[in-house]
Amino acid sequence: MIKILIADDHTLFRKGLKQTIDDNPHMQVLDEATNGHEVLSKAANTHHDLIILDISMPGPNIFDIIARLKSDNTKRGILVLTMHPEDQYAMRILKAGASGYLNKETEEETLIKAIRKVYNGGKYVSPNLAEKLAFALDVDFEKAPHESLSDREFQVMLLIAAGKQVSQIAAEIHLGVSTVSTYRARILEKMGLKNNAEIVQYAYKNKLID
Repeated sequence: MIKILIADDHTLFRKGLKQTIDDNPHMQVLDEATNGHEVLSKAANTHHDLIILDISMPGPNIFDIIARLKSDNTKRGILVLTMHPEDQYAMRILKAGASGYLNKETEEETLIKAIRKVYNGGKYVSPNLAEKLAFALDVDFEKAPHESLSDREFQVMLLIAAGKQVSQIAAEIHLGVSTVSTYRARILEKMGLKNNAEIVQYAYKNKLID
């Protein structure tokens, strides 16, 4: 029996995901979490073979959560299931230590397949992402400017590119306005950009947003 913790702050989606998993006789959702703090607390107090995480939840950011889950050296898998496109987060999520990355539009059959693969110690990515990863190994790329950003800076950059104001970003990722403003300043400096409009232009040009 594969014992699973699912984490998502949208109740209806979480309940549907639980039903999909529990319908499989070899899988069971032991726990649910609605934010990053609950994920870490429940992971510390209960053994789970696999944790399914959304990216955008209240509390610690996804990269901090993965780092803390990996720090205890357990063999549980981490599967990220999110609405964010692969081009935005997948490479960073996998480098951070996740075992797989899926979009929420994924078919149920593919989700179950991914759970089994991660549980057995493998990694799961879509064929499209697998091709990008293989290509990246064969070509010596010069790093793009956004790759110099920290994971948190990258997250803030994407939200700015999506047209959100500093106050909106602060509320969404649960940081102070001044902290987000500091991240924005670092982003502009590291990437050699002047303003939000240039961030938007850069993100579109590099296919970081649709």
